[in-house]
Amino acid sequence: MQTGKQSVTFSNPVYITHAASVVGSKEGQGPLGNQFDLVVKDDMLHQDSWEEAESAFQKKAVDIVMEKANTNPALIDLLLAGDLLGQSIASSFGTADFPVPHIGLYGACSTCGLTLLNGASWIAGGHAKKVICVTSSHFASAEKEFRFPLAYGNQRPESSTWTVTGSGAFLLCDKPDEKSKNTPLKHANSIKNVRISAATIGKIVDYGIKDSMNMGACMAPAAASTIAANFQDFGISPHAYDKIITGDLGTVGQTLLYDLLWKKHIDIQNVHMDCGVQIYDKVKQGTHAGGSGCGCSAVTLAAMILPKLALGEWKKVLFVPTGALLSKTSFNEGMTIPGIAHGVVLEVE
Repeated sequence: MQTGKQSVTFSNPVYITHAASVVGSKEGQGPLGNQFDLVVKDDMLHQDSWEEAESAFQKKAVDIVMEKANTNPALIDLLLAGDLLGQSIASSFGTADFPVPHIGLYGACSTCGLTLLNGASWIAGGHAKKVICVTSSHFASAEKEFRFPLAYGNQRPESSTWTVTGSGAFLLCDKPDEKSKNTPLKHANSIKNVRISAATIGKIVDYGIKDSMNMGACMAPAAASTIAANFQDFGISPHAYDKIITGDLGTVGQTLLYDLLWKKHIDIQNVHMDCGVQIYDKVKQGTHAGGSGCGCSAVTLAAMILPKLALGEWKKVLFVPTGALLSKTSFNEGMTIPGIAHGVVLEVE
C-alpha cells in the first residue's frame, strides 16, 4: 500500500529467514571479522581475474544461504542480484549456474536495499513465496572500474573509502521459518521473526560534486532526502527507530548527513550508525573514511544488523544503503556524481 509520496507499507508480511555473508581477508581482520559466515584468505578465490573473483563471492554467498535454509534452486521463485561493475557482470556470471528466474538490478552501493524492497514487493503482492537477494563488491574490481589499476599505486585522500570485498545474500519468504522460532542459539542458521514491513524509495539527488574519491559527500544528500521522506510519509520522528543505519557514507558522509538533516530540523545522531564506519578499524587498517561498495551494507546487514534484531537488541531499524550513480564514462566526461538511497524498514514481531 502506498504511504505518502515515496513509501510503501507491506500489508502482507515478508520475512528475512536466512542470510549469508562472505568477505575478503581485510574485512575479516576488521571489528566484525568473527561475525561473518566465511572469511576467505585469497581474495582472488583461485580465479583468473578480479571480476571472476567477485562472481565467485556471489556464488558462495548464495550457496551458503540455501544451505542454511536447507533448500535448493527448484524451490526458489526469483533471484534478484546486482553489483558495481558494467552490465552487472559479477551478478550475471556469478549466478548463471542457478536455474532460477533472474532480475538484475543496479543502484550502485544502494543495491542491497534495492533488491530487498523489490523482493519484498514480489512476495507481498502474492507473486512469489521465496526470493533470494544478493549483492557484491570487490576492492580490486571497483578500483579497476572506477579509479586506477592497483599497480598504479595512487595516493588515497583522507576522504576516500575502501570498497568492501564481499557478498551478502538473503532469503525472503512469505512465512517465518518455523524451526527458528524457539531457537536460543546466537548463531542459529535461521533469523527469528525479522520482517520487512515498509520501504521508502529514494530520489536521485545531485549536489554537483565531481570528486570520485569522496563518495560520502556524493551520497549524503540522497541519504538525507530518503530519511526525511520516510519520517514525513509515516508521520514519525527519529525515535521511532532503535537504529537508523546508512550503507557506506563513511566518516565524511556521516558528518555531512547530520548537517543536512539538521537544516531540516531533524537530529538522528543518537540513533544513527553507518556500515562503512563499522566494518573497518580506520586507524589500524588504513581505510581513511571507512568502507563502501555494494558488499559493505550487505555483509553488515547479514552479520551484524539482522542478528541484533533476531536477538531482540533492536526492535525496529531503518536500513538505508546509499549509492553514487557514476560510471567511468560519466566521470571521464566531467559529469557530476548523483546519489541515491533506498530505505528498508526492518522490525521484529
